[in-house]
Amino acid sequence: MTRTAGTRPPGLGAALGWEVVKLAAQVRSRALLAAALIVPVVVVLVLDGQQQPPSDTIYGRHIHDSGYAVPLLMLAFAAQWVLPLLAAVVAGDIFAGEDQHGTWKTLLTRSVSRTQVFWAKALTAAGYNLLVLTVFAGSTTGAGLLIVGTQPLTGLGGQSIASATALRLILAAWATAIPPILGFTALALLLSVRTRNPALGIAAPVVLGFAMQLLGSVSGLDLTRKLLLTTPFEAWHGLFAARPFTGPLTTGLAVSAGWTVLCLAGAYLSLRRRDITGG
Repeated sequence: MTRTAGTRPPGLGAALGWEVVKLAAQVRSRALLAAALIVPVVVVLVLDGQQQPPSDTIYGRHIHDSGYAVPLLMLAFAAQWVLPLLAAVVAGDIFAGEDQHGTWKTLLTRSVSRTQVFWAKALTAAGYNLLVLTVFAGSTTGAGLLIVGTQPLTGLGGQSIASATALRLILAAWATAIPPILGFTALALLLSVRTRNPALGIAAPVVLGFAMQLLGSVSGLDLTRKLLLTTPFEAWHGLFAARPFTGPLTTGLAVSAGWTVLCLAGAYLSLRRRDITGG
């Protein structure tokens, strides 16, 4: 493509804008956002109508006592497979979709480099996933407080947590999901680049998340468990102890950062070295 003198190439900002527009036009991405907004309300209504609370799960026994227990129950449940799935739905397809539709050559003739395309897609996927997490957390918390109420919350040590403090801690608990969500996003990006298959890019992170959950439940593997990407999803427990502690949060942040950097580096190098001349 011949560039007119005095004009500037599109750059990362333009590539990012294209990716955001493409993502906004997808029915799947809009449907996922709508589900993150609506499904928690339905689940909270069902839980509130149950005579027997799910007492065998963390905070399950308290969901009729305080609306603040509901988002914590939902966070613990979602960490098992929902959050890895939410992270992978867009990220697992965003590179492989170009292979599936044979649009790489068209994309790379827009005067943007592979590096700019890579970061535009990675930033779009990460931004979208953080938006979904925010909507999911907001809907879950809002539904719990509106439907069940704002009674004080019982901490994991049996202590009573006042309403204002409980809300602050719940927001902090959901915020602790951001680092592992970004880690799973990077893992899905890597699989999307490597497999060139959208189905694998979406399903494989969920399966790996299950495998990590199972491995984390095996006794005697304390060091291995700390290095799993699913373990940081449980780091919020320390915030609700009678004597709060934040060591798992620091470890989870470091582990998630390590997974994110390694997966992004692998995805970037794989894309840089690929022969895309075939489409």
